[in-house]
Amino acid sequence: MTEDSTADVASDPRPAPGTRTVFRWRKWDGAPHWLHDCVYLGADEWGDWFGQLPGWSSARPGLEYEVKYPSVTLMPPSGDFAYTRNAPPHRTQTYIDLAWDLRWDAGSPTGIDMDLDVVRRADRGVWIDDRDEWDEHRVQHGYPLDIVEHLETLAVDLEARVRARVAPFDDASADAWLDRLAELDAPDRRLEQ
Repeated sequence: MTEDSTADVASDPRPAPGTRTVFRWRKWDGAPHWLHDCVYLGADEWGDWFGQLPGWSSARPGLEYEVKYPSVTLMPPSGDFAYTRNAPPHRTQTYIDLAWDLRWDAGSPTGIDMDLDVVRRADRGVWIDDRDEWDEHRVQHGYPLDIVEHLETLAVDLEARVRARVAPFDDASADAWLDRLAELDAPDRRLEQ
């Protein structure tokens, strides 16, 4: 191992695959948002993948629930969205949270939820959700114009890619990670928050 490769390993914020962590979301103004118990599964050409198993927790101020079905979430290097694929029989197959500053922080994934979502359901098709919340918050919080333009363009692009089932939004890409999650021997305990 060279000196440079040792530095790269030491500066890599990712935990070892199979490590439990919490995916932490906040809103633009810093207010806490969703916390998802999850496990780091690993990375591929699309980015870092996390999983949630039935019985694990997802919570935000005023709401907490136990996950009923397995899911995997992709955090791409761009840091501007998080793609979640839910295993059947969940009625929502695809859920993409548009984000800002989505990154590793102290061994946990963290980011700002930017309101807009791209959703695919077998019974309703594909659509961009929460446009009303987006319109309200971008004015209320003064989202910078360059970020607004970027995320609005990205939402339309992601909607088209999900509709066309282009990788990683095809079944095979996420299913490989759902298979890895199923094989994982993760502890049953809930993480401390």
